[in-house]
Amino acid sequence: MLTSEERQIYRRHLQLPEIGEAGQERLKAARVLVVGAGGLGCPILQYLAAAGVGTLGIVDADKVDRSNLQRQILYGPADLGQPKAATAAQALRRLNPLINTEVFNCRLTLGNVRELVSKFDVVIDGSDNFPTRYLLNDACVSFDKPLISGAIYKFEGQVSVFNYQGGPTYRCLFPQPPSAQEAPNCDATGVLGVLPGLVGMAQATEALKVVLDLGEVLSGRLWLFDALTFQTRTLKFARRPEQAVLNLDTANTTDYAELCSAGVTSISVQELHAQLASEHPPFLLDVREPHEFAAGHLPGATLLPLSSLERGVATLPKHHPVVVYCRSGARSTKAVERLQTDFGLTNLLNLEGGMLAWEDAAMGDEVMR
Repeated sequence: MLTSEERQIYRRHLQLPEIGEAGQERLKAARVLVVGAGGLGCPILQYLAAAGVGTLGIVDADKVDRSNLQRQILYGPADLGQPKAATAAQALRRLNPLINTEVFNCRLTLGNVRELVSKFDVVIDGSDNFPTRYLLNDACVSFDKPLISGAIYKFEGQVSVFNYQGGPTYRCLFPQPPSAQEAPNCDATGVLGVLPGLVGMAQATEALKVVLDLGEVLSGRLWLFDALTFQTRTLKFARRPEQAVLNLDTANTTDYAELCSAGVTSISVQELHAQLASEHPPFLLDVREPHEFAAGHLPGATLLPLSSLERGVATLPKHHPVVVYCRSGARSTKAVERLQTDFGLTNLLNLEGGMLAWEDAAMGDEVMR
């Protein structure tokens, strides 16, 4: 039952015959998992909290960076360096103290995805990488959960709802992940600041429709938006039986972290830490941008941004191990592929999870002490 305070806050919902008190009670009882508290996650979380979704799960291992402030509007300068998931939860409680938040300050992995997805009614993908998208899809198929997916690139965005009432899944639309060179990445290419707001609000809209069983859900349809022309298109796609049945146990992959990274050999932060302490440590190559490098980097690393990689190839060792890293592993994967394909280098290792994984490991060591 709704309290008198809730009836006042959600009055505009209650006035809609399509929602009413029964619908608002469904929202209050709903549990929605949002993976990613970045550009897409911020508007998703804000609007679902304001709408009265009873429990919001927030999954994100990242910390607030100055470059986030251009589009991730839950955060401000005072939040720099703070964990996104916990900081977002605090902001949501200020926005609507009547809802509950569950914070998961971690990256989504094959080891935790089952436990996370199984606890919620609806899953929203606000991530920025293909491994997470495929992993979430397969988990949602495993537990029969609807997945509301959004993606952005430069000035364009897209939204669809997968695995909804027997409808198509993410793999029905995208059976195979792109190569590392084909996969778009906002860290390297940039994005219009308002675009995540528009796409995230569309995802939040679909989430409310799914919970309320309202209107025509974007199942089997891909909504496309171009901010430069403000035109939209909707493409229809069908369920592919051979793809729709793939789940965590049957998908043809043994390691989701290897998606989009064909031919790239990786090294974990634990392995790198041990090698750095050895007599012959590897050469460290940071392919982020100068402002990211200045904010923090691995000791002794050399900066060579992905955007100007070719200019510094001659300075790299040819017969000594080179560990390439970036923020999360996406740009470094592209850098390794390019250096291997275009320049024939065979001594490259990609740091799994990049600086985020390194910082997570360092934080874990501090906790253990």
